[in-house]
Amino acid sequence: MDFRMEFRPITVQPQKIEERSFQIINEEIGEHSFTEEQYPIVQRIIHASADFELGKSLLFHRDAIRAGVEAIRSGKAVVVDVQMVQVGINKSRIEKYGGSVNVYISDPDVVEEAKRLNTTRAIVAMRKAVKEAEGGIFAIGNAPTALLELIRLIKEGEARPGLVIGLPVGFVSAAESKAELAKLDVPFITNIGRKGGSTVTVAALNALSLLAERG
Repeated sequence: MDFRMEFRPITVQPQKIEERSFQIINEEIGEHSFTEEQYPIVQRIIHASADFELGKSLLFHRDAIRAGVEAIRSGKAVVVDVQMVQVGINKSRIEKYGGSVNVYISDPDVVEEAKRLNTTRAIVAMRKAVKEAEGGIFAIGNAPTALLELIRLIKEGEARPGLVIGLPVGFVSAAESKAELAKLDVPFITNIGRKGGSTVTVAALNALSLLAERG
């Protein structure tokens, strides 16, 4: 006797899949202390990662959502650390307000300068970005060195971002860089620990742009 059964999805309609996913998240998240304006970001990050522990580890500066929405609606630039983050962002929702999504890590001048200084391209890319994106959103999901350099530039008054989304993943400096970000009195979205990554950084930014669009 063949006990194998063919698996059939509950639905193949994208909107229905997303709606059901959010229902499951709402049912399973349990108690949390996120505000009504913060929760859509948390929800999208859990949706992207299927990781409730990661979602519950998120930290928000008190002005994070307001500052992020305002930056998008004001047409401020979005700076990301790697192409993987850039590719996932819904650019149409950024561009409709006059903004752009920029990544500098592969620019020839950045590559050359990083070689000259014997440092990471992520560090040099942040030094270039802060000169071109004042008041913008910096979204870092891959490179802890980029976040640490941005923090240094903020402390020294060379960078004035509207919002920092700092969610790098990894074993070397990832948790530490996020802990340092959480000490700053600038609008930020970050989390506790090693988890993070490009996918959840994209989810956070796309959730913000949805909030900006919906008014």
